[in-house]
Amino acid sequence: LERCDESLGTIGVVEDQNANWYQYLRNYKLGSTVPVLRMMIQQSNCFIVVERGAAMNNMNVERNLRESGEMRQGSNFQKGQMVAADYTMSPSITFSQNTGGIGGGLAGYSRNLGILSAVAGGMKTNEASTTLIMIDNRSGVQLAAAEGSAKNMDFNVFGSMFGGSGGGGVGGYSNSPEGKIIIAAF
Repeated sequence: LERCDESLGTIGVVEDQNANWYQYLRNYKLGSTVPVLRMMIQQSNCFIVVERGAAMNNMNVERNLRESGEMRQGSNFQKGQMVAADYTMSPSITFSQNTGGIGGGLAGYSRNLGILSAVAGGMKTNEASTTLIMIDNRSGVQLAAAEGSAKNMDFNVFGSMFGGSGGGGVGGYSNSPEGKIIIAAF
């Protein structure tokens, strides 16, 4: 991860939830990429991250409470305290999955290759390509575009041999092969 000695400005991360790739995240039981990207940005020390996503609704609730007079007197919540986002980052993901193994072909040639067939049949390749676009909010000009890609090969040996599933857990970027590939690609 690239690290900066000082911040280059403030940035908000916004993803297009209507994009086709967003549905793939749900298919893999993965959530929004925004928390992952925010963490990476924060750890890089290159930008100060500002909220422009779902938590913005909660911030607006607090502002409405202030306007209604329901906030405790003396609470330090006033107009003019929000920080402007100098930049907006927008992610995009392209998935590629090759679920074919060589086991079916091997099993056709010899019935004695059952174990080899189970191993090879449990092989699959996952690949993700990502794009990050950075926009200057003052001018609307695209300042940068970066690409990344990552690939892995899963060997689902026990799942193939015993009929179980080799995938792990409920989902989450660090718990699933697809999530790990996306992080690596970013």
